[in-house]
Amino acid sequence: MPAENVSSSARCSRPALLLTIVALGLVPVSSTAQTVRPRGVVLADLTWVEAEAVLKPDAIVVIPLGAGCKEHGPHLRLDNDLRMADYLADKVVAAADVVVAPAITYHYYPAFIEYPGSASLSFETARDLVVDIVRSLAAYGPRRFYVLNTGISTLRPLEAAAQLLRGDGILLRYTDIGAVSAAETKRVQQQTRGSHADEIETSMMLYIAPERVNMRLAVRDDNRDVPGPLTRKADGKGIYSPSGVWGDATLATREKGRVVVEATVAGLLRDIAALRAAGLP
Repeated sequence: MPAENVSSSARCSRPALLLTIVALGLVPVSSTAQTVRPRGVVLADLTWVEAEAVLKPDAIVVIPLGAGCKEHGPHLRLDNDLRMADYLADKVVAAADVVVAPAITYHYYPAFIEYPGSASLSFETARDLVVDIVRSLAAYGPRRFYVLNTGISTLRPLEAAAQLLRGDGILLRYTDIGAVSAAETKRVQQQTRGSHADEIETSMMLYIAPERVNMRLAVRDDNRDVPGPLTRKADGKGIYSPSGVWGDATLATREKGRVVVEATVAGLLRDIAALRAAGLP
């Protein structure tokens, strides 16, 4: 039928016809709907040509840091921290104008080496690993870096790395995972003490990746807080924990995890905004 003979009623029916075609799967839905683009970019998804365009002096480079192999009791997987770091990085890249680099999966975790599968770098190696990564990426332009850190023992070598990088005119900041959501954690927490594979960390994973949590194996292991690492030996030096848990994982719930995770994401975004506004060394 010639175009000039198409009636106005037929023209008006085209949106309905298009919806029918989409419903039948004859065209992809993406061709008719707008997708929400993340504000930031994932460095590994780019070519070097594209990377050159985003690694500018005013860029904020986020480096996730989460152990790929560290014990988390009998109910959580060895890659617990890496899963958490990747999840949080996804939230950050969706909400902030940042460049997210690949995650660091090995670092300084000396408190857990009695438990099979756990790996730790020396303090100096962990420090220098971060320094070398940052210096490599800074050579292309960026001067501000943020380590999205999910550990506690990692804080000291990260601070040492930051001190070294100041001499290069590079500003490195990092997450204090215990402080970034402290108020919300205090509000929902019921356990007497703990900080590892405990009520809070288990709750966070119930929210982030519930399929990787086995609550039937969750335990309470909250022996007194003494100096030293976790130990499987009753007469060992440090906190005695036959399970590798320090705290009460049995109290974990997905709702507690939602509260803490959302507060953590908000805290990360505040940290990054403060880094963006901060003067360089």
